[in-house]
Amino acid sequence: MKEPKDYIIFPLDLPTYNEAISYAELLTEHVGLFKVGLELFISQGPGIIKSIQDAGRAGIFLDLKLHDIPATVKRAFLAASRHGPEFVTVHCDEGGETLRAVAKNNPGGTKILAITVLTSLDQKKLKDLGYSEKFAQDLSALVLLKARMAKAAGCHGVVCSGLEVGLIKRELGPELIAVTPGIRPAWSVVDQDDQRRVVTPADAIKNGADYVVVGRPIRDAREPADAARRVAEEIEDALLQGKN
Repeated sequence: MKEPKDYIIFPLDLPTYNEAISYAELLTEHVGLFKVGLELFISQGPGIIKSIQDAGRAGIFLDLKLHDIPATVKRAFLAASRHGPEFVTVHCDEGGETLRAVAKNNPGGTKILAITVLTSLDQKKLKDLGYSEKFAQDLSALVLLKARMAKAAGCHGVVCSGLEVGLIKRELGPELIAVTPGIRPAWSVVDQDDQRRVVTPADAIKNGADYVVVGRPIRDAREPADAARRVAEEIEDALLQGKN
């Protein structure tokens, strides 16, 4: 049974071993998973995963956003899965063939999460990238298209913003795991944020999110563990409201 804190993924978007392990030790009892992204994985190598695992109970969300030809992504995913993460991310942009290549060659327990549309993208950026007017004007249609592709290919879940998670759950079912980045508690919203499509932890959970990625509001707090507890309390309230 998941506790409210188990819904929280904390990103260890930090450049050094000592910084990463310091936060891992501080927060391992207050979050469900630690996100290891490109910066930390490249700067410290795969050994950082075991160090984080040794720090305590929280698991690993290995956010590598693999994106290449199918054979390369398949081999990279297998190599990543040997380190025992709960999730590894793969981009949808290469299409269903790549996602199927990974899904059909996954002997372990690592789950495949497909990246739909990055939460830093908005309508203007998609138009600049050459997307059709239909998708540039309706991000939810693009996200849903990629989520359908991911489910059909055999992926365990998707990464999407909290604005689209309800739509995905309604159309594709509750069993498809939804991880939502761009999460900002109401008490932490600031101007000049590089995330364009943000929601609160409570709203994401009410919409059906299985995990929420909460970074800066916890990392930049005077007491990070206390901030994580506050996020967990928001999630608990949302879960209780959902049962009523």
